[in-house]
Amino acid sequence: MKVNAQSVNFNADRNLIDFVQNRLNKLEVFYDKIVSSDIYMKVENTSSKENKIVEISIHIPKDKFVVKKQCRTFEEAIDSACSSLERTLVKKKEKMRAYA
Repeated sequence: MKVNAQSVNFNADRNLIDFVQNRLNKLEVFYDKIVSSDIYMKVENTSSKENKIVEISIHIPKDKFVVKKQCRTFEEAIDSACSSLERTLVKKKEKMRAYA
């Protein structure tokens, strides 16, 4: 799967990019027709500790899913967003099986 990662207001290090790639590759276990994914990581300039925002969009044939999470760390936000996407992809797959 092709992963496009963009970081806003900071420079993402190699470890974070590798974490993103590995976590998104695990989504293919739940739905094998994923075309590509875009991930936007942003640091918000606020006094709140939960200032890391992650937005992941997954492109599949005839559809697109977008999940946005805000947490203390990027790893936590990515993990949370991917968990939500896993549930969504499983629902999509079950729905497709119902019509097949």
